Amino acid sequence: MEKEIFPLTHRRLRSGRLIRELVNPLRISHKSFIQPLFVEQGLPQPREITGMNGIVVETTHTILENIEHNLKQGINKFLLFPVPSKKSRHSFDFSFAADLVFSLKQKYKNEIWLATDVCLCSYTESGHCGILNLTGDAVLNQDSVEELSRYALQLAQAGADCVAPSDMMDGRVRAIRNRLNQNALEATTIMSYSAKFSSQWYGPFRDACHSTPNSIVLKDRKSYQLSAIGSSDAISCAKRDEEEGADILMVKPASNNTDIIQSIKQISNKPLAVYHVSGEYAAIELMAGQGLVDRAKAHLELWSALDRSGADIIISYAATQSKTWIENFEY
Repeated sequence: MEKEIFPLTHRRLRSGRLIRELVNPLRISHKSFIQPLFVEQGLPQPREITGMNGIVVETTHTILENIEHNLKQGINKFLLFPVPSKKSRHSFDFSFAADLVFSLKQKYKNEIWLATDVCLCSYTESGHCGILNLTGDAVLNQDSVEELSRYALQLAQAGADCVAPSDMMDGRVRAIRNRLNQNALEATTIMSYSAKFSSQWYGPFRDACHSTPNSIVLKDRKSYQLSAIGSSDAISCAKRDEEEGADILMVKPASNNTDIIQSIKQISNKPLAVYHVSGEYAAIELMAGQGLVDRAKAHLELWSALDRSGADIIISYAATQSKTWIENFEY
């Protein structure tokens, strides 16, 4: 009986390093990455973040060393999270964040692109992203939007290249855009967390920003963030933010929502950022620490999946390493 010969219709394209490089090139670039930065007011020395290998909350002095290191690694785009020392129920003091932005932009000018997160979770006593009502069982949308737009204005006036509202209040993009325009800050970019899910993957971030919800009545953010199980309003939220003036849309978390990334790219021509969040980063780092994955290869694999899904911009805690890892990728 003649032995059947199976044609190598697929394996021919995997047979060597150079042909793998040719037909499946690594298309991501370090120029599309944003590195998050945490800076806490009054912190005497950097503070470790639970589960976040290599990532710390910086002081106002050590943040400069961090930025210098990133610039040497080819990373010049940052997302800043200022952590104030004082919390209150309302009437927030944004001067620390504004002063920090001003000092960084005065030092680095156009050498860096600085986006600043716009949210109230680090400012509120409740840890929520907006102002609670008197009974503590609901976040007040309009009152919160007013404070968020005031915060965004101060950041833009201090020199932020981009403001990034992450609160998921209705109408906050329009309010911010209007306020910026009214103050001759039309050039300030808005990167909106347009599809931000109420997720289990934010734990280390909340440790970094002291922003875990602690209200006795309202114990989570499900009343204003998207359902992590469903996706019915994720696309409509992206459409709304684009119509209200967002320049860049965002999906967060990233790896669980590649279907949302694809769907948004089909209905919008706006640049789409994805945030590979603290819990996602920590999962890879913890496995790498146990020798279960190769750290660089695991991050690259995930980033490539996000790129294939339609991401134009990747916000990652490992962005610092992206240029080196991409250049040294082995096919």
